[in-house]
Amino acid sequence: MRPTEPVGIAAAGLWLPEGRSYASDAVATGRLRERAAGELGHDSVPDAGDTAPPDAAVHAARLVLDASGVAADALDVLGHAWMYYQGHDLWSPAHYIARRLGASGALPVGVQQVCNGGAAAVALVSAWLATAESEPAARPRLGLVTTADRFAEPGFDRWAGDYGVAYGDGGTAVLLRRPAAPGDVLLLRSVATYAAPELEEMHRGTDPFMPAARDLRERVDMRATKRAYLRLHGVERFNEANERAIRAVVAEALCDAGMTASDPRLSHVVLPRFGAKTLTESWIPVLARCVDARPLDFGRATGHLGAGDALAGLAELVRRGLPAPGRAALVFSAGAGFTWSCLVVEAPAS
Repeated sequence: MRPTEPVGIAAAGLWLPEGRSYASDAVATGRLRERAAGELGHDSVPDAGDTAPPDAAVHAARLVLDASGVAADALDVLGHAWMYYQGHDLWSPAHYIARRLGASGALPVGVQQVCNGGAAAVALVSAWLATAESEPAARPRLGLVTTADRFAEPGFDRWAGDYGVAYGDGGTAVLLRRPAAPGDVLLLRSVATYAAPELEEMHRGTDPFMPAARDLRERVDMRATKRAYLRLHGVERFNEANERAIRAVVAEALCDAGMTASDPRLSHVVLPRFGAKTLTESWIPVLARCVDARPLDFGRATGHLGAGDALAGLAELVRRGLPAPGRAALVFSAGAGFTWSCLVVEAPAS
């Protein structure tokens, strides 16, 4: 997706709880092998405790609205993405977030694309802003994107429910503005997405369809479904698809942004918040063959934030003052399905 006119990122925020869950505790109780803990590379990840996921999204959204000086009732659309249970069985967390913020004029929309949901919501809200009617003299159109996840016991084991990933709790938010305005912290130049539906079986395995959540197992067990997939297909099918997808989203995102892999404006690559071994073996080598830019791993202290990796990456870029004015960065996310996304953002020239 290439915006027809610049979409401004007015602010980006990450809210993390004070509580922590420790890898050493998971090893001590036998939930996680010591070798697996070392491969993950996280000493601890944020634990939200009693804070419900939509409330974490509200916290992040308020950070963003306060930083931008935008009132909630000025929002035109609010897209909320998540990976795991939001607190009620049949309910719209997006509407709850809009109500808590006072975004009475916004259209609340839920976006479900598992771990890639935040990036998908940025693309969808940007497209909505681009097609919304707006006279040249009228005010800019404003879209808020939020994500939030809490990987709580007993239904989810954040340390041992998956291979190569530890799951942290938190909320993220990004405020999008069309057209961009002076003072926007970043410009969204493009969003590229690649899907490989043939891999959906990795999170289904050979399990039967069930009438309700966790009727088959007491806990979410992505290891079980992945083992079933690998017994049938082996690991090479996924490895080949992963490299093909990363290459495809990089090429499309750069092309849509009017850049090349060796463009001197491209300074950083923000990695998804996966385990250290997964990044070292499956991401960093592929990206090194795709672009001349420095990889940034912001996930050591957070783990994987469910649907929030891409937005958390944007927030961390803003917090660190990256990239430099006139320079650009790639921001990645990926998730079950499988789907991969790459955002190209540029810091306005000073």
